[in-house]
Amino acid sequence: MVIQASERDYNLAQYEGWKTRFEAPRRSKPAELSITDMSALGRKDLLLYNDQRSVWHANLGPYLTPEMLDVTDQLDLIVQSNRQDGDRVRSAAVLDAYPGLGKTTLVVHYGARFHQDQMDMYGPTTATGSDRIPVAYVRLTSNTTMRSLNSMLCHFYAHPAADRGNATVLGARASQRALDSATRLIIVDDVHFLDMKRQDGREVANHFKWLANEFAATFLFVGVGIAERGLLTEGLSPTRVQYAQTARRWTRTSLSPFGIEDAAGRKTWRSLLLAIERDIVLANKGPGMIADDLADYLYARSTGHFASLMTLLARGCQRAVKSGQESLTAALLDTVPNDAASEQARRQLDASLRSGHLSTRR
Repeated sequence: MVIQASERDYNLAQYEGWKTRFEAPRRSKPAELSITDMSALGRKDLLLYNDQRSVWHANLGPYLTPEMLDVTDQLDLIVQSNRQDGDRVRSAAVLDAYPGLGKTTLVVHYGARFHQDQMDMYGPTTATGSDRIPVAYVRLTSNTTMRSLNSMLCHFYAHPAADRGNATVLGARASQRALDSATRLIIVDDVHFLDMKRQDGREVANHFKWLANEFAATFLFVGVGIAERGLLTEGLSPTRVQYAQTARRWTRTSLSPFGIEDAAGRKTWRSLLLAIERDIVLANKGPGMIADDLADYLYARSTGHFASLMTLLARGCQRAVKSGQESLTAALLDTVPNDAASEQARRQLDASLRSGHLSTRR
């Protein structure tokens, strides 16, 4: 019998991958076996059980904080109010925040919900009989041009001529496919790769305005430092900023690192750790293992960044399983490396937490 790997392989930048991501059944939490239970397993069954736990811990969540829910509400407000007829320009939404705060996780979650709502309301096919594709998703690269962007959009729809033609021809193909598929939301991730100091970067930024005119959809742009990079002002000089149409058409939202300076921030941090603790599958897990015993430690190691926290915990759980400890402690996590940015900022936070000047508990 062939046993498939637990992780799911798909590419969100292709519709079949996007569809697989959201139509696949929800991943089941592995059984919580005791040390005795695991010792009774044969070698193959134990390997498979530990493999299942590895994949589970690597894909925990999503965990939506109050701020994330607020951003989701803002995005929905923009998208749902963009019901203009074809002769009107729709405004765009922008999620602009530091790395590692869950931007992509959030927009994919929102896109999935929007996708399902559209399917529930209108069904899987359009009035003309085409497959309904409510959401399109593309990721920019460091060398994105007008032509390559339009080609990416064509590739999402699996257009047979996605690599043939100039920028204008590819743009027309993508626009027609989006129209035929009743696409209403287009997520453009990693927009920060556009360099407004370069001609091709400015051309793509200006091309977004054409796309907004041609596509009957709301664009949701996601990236790091979008405002600072001059994307909202189209790279114009300070004396010419008033001529930038983008600043009038794009509505910016953002996310912040977890803060523990006030009671609300500490409550959010604890609620997150409690939710994660419930999902961890380790034989020696006890109440408060994460939310109480490691609250300060995890904040220092992650510097309040979502991605850094989840990476550390996934690696920590893997170490706990491989070592046979089957629990998370500061001593065990000290043997687990984290991303470079978190490790660099850790010392100052460690000092503040140890001295009592900062705390996750009060």
